[in-house]
Amino acid sequence: MTTTVTFTSAGLDIAAHLYVPDNADGRALVVGHPGTGVKEQTSGTYARLLAEQGFVTLAFDAAYQGESGGLPRGLEDPAQRIEDFKAAVSFLTTRPEVDTGRIGLLGICASGGYSLAATGGDHRVKAVATVCTAEPARQFRYGADGTQDPSVFQGLLDAAAQARTTAARGEDPGVLTMFPETAEQAGALGGEHGIEGWEYYCGARGYHERSAKFLTWDSVDKMASSDVFHAVPLIGPRPILQILGERAVTAWMGLEAHRRATGPAEIHWIKGASHVDLYDKREYIDQAVGKLTDFFTVNLDK
Repeated sequence: MTTTVTFTSAGLDIAAHLYVPDNADGRALVVGHPGTGVKEQTSGTYARLLAEQGFVTLAFDAAYQGESGGLPRGLEDPAQRIEDFKAAVSFLTTRPEVDTGRIGLLGICASGGYSLAATGGDHRVKAVATVCTAEPARQFRYGADGTQDPSVFQGLLDAAAQARTTAARGEDPGVLTMFPETAEQAGALGGEHGIEGWEYYCGARGYHERSAKFLTWDSVDKMASSDVFHAVPLIGPRPILQILGERAVTAWMGLEAHRRATGPAEIHWIKGASHVDLYDKREYIDQAVGKLTDFFTVNLDK
């Protein structure tokens, strides 16, 4: 059974879908979406499939995005994103279907990094898993594959600074558009990873009208001083599972998070999968869900 619900995060209304299976036994998961995504996309897919395995699941739109509240629209604030996960845990503790001692987090892509940070600071979380882990601040600074010229991010910071000045003068600073007009242009900028991202967010593959596909310019300088992996050592002795695509150019971020773990930590590779393949291709998602089911079944009951 799926229900539309809302809860509050730092004074903002967060929109979410709550999935409650008929065979619910108290185990519950918060599921976070990729950057600029919405709950109706990949996080909703994972939430639904994990609910079919008996977990109560909650897929939510981040603050300032999707159907959730907050202005300006499209703001990516790492601190708020982490708070959203903690607020989602608080919401689950109020539900009669949920055992408050058996709650886990699942973060996909950008939410992978945020879910690790939230877990580090919230002892109510028994276990955390990620799928195609990414950390937005690192991706902006170093590129999806970690090889970006430092001057690129410095240019973005120049633009963000100018946008703040423009806004201070009462003028429209505009937004940072995340995707070019065509898949070919995306490929020229980001190779296969860029093409796949464009196909998912802008094409028929995964398009959703509420997926904004842009960020406010102040998102850039907020990410400049962010490092959500700093909290990873605080997670131990609680367990971490990271599911990464064998062909994912972003996998270096998951490996960096793994090196910081102080407790049980596992990386599970999905053979043949890219980063975006784990968003919507069932031949890879089903493998991931099987591993997630085993991981949470064991670790939420400890």
